[in-house]
Amino acid sequence: MKTRDVIDLVMLAALWGASFLFIRIAVPHFGPTPLMFLRVAIGGVFLLPLLVMRGGLTDFRAAIVPIFIVGILNSAIPFTLFAFASLSLTAGFVAILNASSPMFSAVVGYLWLKDRLSALRVLGLVIGFLGVTVLVWGKVSFKPGGSGYAIVAALTASLFYGVAINYTKERLGGVNSLAIACGSQLCAALGLLPLAVWQWPSEMPGMHIWLVVTGLGVACTGLAFILYFRLIANAGPSRAIAVTYLVPVFGVLWGLLFLNEIPTANMLAGCVIILLGTALATGMLKRRAAPALARQST
Repeated sequence: MKTRDVIDLVMLAALWGASFLFIRIAVPHFGPTPLMFLRVAIGGVFLLPLLVMRGGLTDFRAAIVPIFIVGILNSAIPFTLFAFASLSLTAGFVAILNASSPMFSAVVGYLWLKDRLSALRVLGLVIGFLGVTVLVWGKVSFKPGGSGYAIVAALTASLFYGVAINYTKERLGGVNSLAIACGSQLCAALGLLPLAVWQWPSEMPGMHIWLVVTGLGVACTGLAFILYFRLIANAGPSRAIAVTYLVPVFGVLWGLLFLNEIPTANMLAGCVIILLGTALATGMLKRRAAPALARQST
């Protein structure tokens, strides 16, 4: 990877990691649905001028139905579930649970699209879900004040990401990536609008919370998508996926620095195991091992 690609990768991970911090700060003031409506609406509006300038409106209109479905599956539902989880879980904890998304993607791809799972990838799935077990050990309580529902919500959100990735692969192959990014955010906003209006807070938060929401929409959504698709274009999808391994690191770091969230031993151990399983399940370790073997043989 070139230096610029590495910078983009780190910036993207920092922004997506910060999204869990911003959600944790703002969700008690807005509630999950109104906050996520603002996030996707601001992000979509931020991306819209760029889409128009690059002539992507035609692609958006041509694929409006599958883009709307992706907006619901990949943004509206999982964003809201993660926001709900953030009402009772720390930013770092939710960021680590989010790292299980590629594992769910591999399972959905196998069950739906009949993608092949090698023995190494199956081992990765087993290790990854073992990491989830370590992470949530002792926390899954559905009694009043327990974290059980929040954990289920976060894992369900990761499952929706897995479904959305495979749906995008199946139905939106070849469609302008910016049209998907911008259009899915706008469509997600449309889908969330009725519930957001219904659940809109009776008392508006202060200006500092609105600044957090603006950062969540502009930086962590709009700007992050630009970085993500630029990284895919310049470094390729297989390298862009490396952001998955950095997001929980930044999620934990921002939570520690700004919210004084001290990571537990279970969190750190679970994070390492989940990321190891994800690397195996997505084939990342296998792809990296191949050049090393080639160099040894020369």
